[in-house]
Amino acid sequence: MKIGLDRREATAGSYDASVSGLFERSEKEDALPRSLAAEDKLLGGLLTRAWDGREIRGRAKELTSLFRPDGKGRVLVAGLGRRPLRSDTIREAAANAVQKLKGRGVRTLAFRVGSFLSEGIDAEAAVRAIASGAALGGYEYLRYKSSTEGAVEEVTLALGDDLGRTEGALKKSLDQELILVDSALFTRDLANTPPNEATPEWLAGEAQRLGKELGIKVTVFDEHRLEEMHCGGILAVGSGSVHPPRMVVLEYPGGARSGKTVAVVGKGITFDSGGISIKPALNMAEMKFDKSGACAVLGIVRAAALLKVPPKVIGVMACAENLPGGSAYRPSDVVRTFNGKTIEVTDTDAEGRVVLSDALAYAVEKYRPDEVIDLATLTGAVVVALGENIGAVLGNDDALARNLQIAGQAVGEPLWPLPLTDPHRDMVRSDIADVRNHVEPRYAGTLLGAAFLENFVGGTSWAHLDVAGPSWARKATLKWVPAYHPLGATGFGVRLVGRYLLDSARSS
Repeated sequence: MKIGLDRREATAGSYDASVSGLFERSEKEDALPRSLAAEDKLLGGLLTRAWDGREIRGRAKELTSLFRPDGKGRVLVAGLGRRPLRSDTIREAAANAVQKLKGRGVRTLAFRVGSFLSEGIDAEAAVRAIASGAALGGYEYLRYKSSTEGAVEEVTLALGDDLGRTEGALKKSLDQELILVDSALFTRDLANTPPNEATPEWLAGEAQRLGKELGIKVTVFDEHRLEEMHCGGILAVGSGSVHPPRMVVLEYPGGARSGKTVAVVGKGITFDSGGISIKPALNMAEMKFDKSGACAVLGIVRAAALLKVPPKVIGVMACAENLPGGSAYRPSDVVRTFNGKTIEVTDTDAEGRVVLSDALAYAVEKYRPDEVIDLATLTGAVVVALGENIGAVLGNDDALARNLQIAGQAVGEPLWPLPLTDPHRDMVRSDIADVRNHVEPRYAGTLLGAAFLENFVGGTSWAHLDVAGPSWARKATLKWVPAYHPLGATGFGVRLVGRYLLDSARSS
């Protein structure tokens, strides 16, 4: 989808359709808002009649499509709900619009930016929200489709006379947003790729291709190098598969001569059967998305390099396929990790924290980063606690967690803080090794996962993002997730961490 700015009014161009925002009417509001006068004129008074008949009320998620009597396309009115307006409402309205127009002969679509402004939402925020909502909402994974319905191909953010003079500043903001969005879409494509193709070797190859494209260093550690490095966690999880594990490191040198180093570490289980502790068959097909954290690392590094953020960014992907087999690791095994700590394996389906143990320890020892952020579809417990739209953030640095929350709120990828306490640290201690990877009974699973990972970051400032809920949208619950998260992988975390890197650069 091509997205750009135009100084003209949305109703002045030869677009197949235009979209204008409308706030929810109050009980005392009788006349159609003057902000829609131009649209009503084009429609020959249809909007006034629809307003008077209460067919249009401006409620959030309401979307009305009317054809122009002159035959020159259609006008859509997107409900924005009551004030104060949130960026996420705009983002969802834009996504709804492009989805409604799919297969309806609309190739070009314009949004009247001025109609989406309100207290707390300036033109820059509106431009970002409209662009991201349209692009994310219009996404489809088409690699294996032989045909598809026609979709919106070009989106124009129409500034009009009032905003046209700020086009230069808005274009810079839009360009930044499109890099974040394109990186999230790139991540979605990776995460949606089925496991017969997306093996650990394949993910490593995608990292190498990206490194070549961006001109950054990429190092791939195969099973032999992992053995030499004593990365027993990754090796154990991948031991049941014919596709050997990989640890991949990407190094973006940073856009400033000096500045902080941020390590971003991702769980990359290309398919998770649960191993010997095998999962139920129901919904196991979704376990191709268990690589979403590692895919997000690729997207984050891509965004960082294209945005030229000042911090140095190290991406580490821990990639393995967790399958049962004669050589698979077992419950009661003890494995030794990169930093020398040992893990008692009590459940082979708690494999994400096992591969991350090596990746986190390697990132901390090798690069001495100022901050470590890991992204993982780690626990089903986080979905029980927070649902499918919100990720959890835990760690040892409240300021880092808070800044990630702020970034997530700005881009529509919310995080909620959960505690990490001494009782949880005690619970992951093992009787025969340093730590155990699973604890019975199954209480506080998300907190215990983070308590386990903390053993591999030392004293480094660290935030753990458990994104098992929002990393993919499921058909059964699709109507309850944001419209800009269509079915399949969402790329959750890419825009969040990308925005954090931009914001932290400005505040440093």
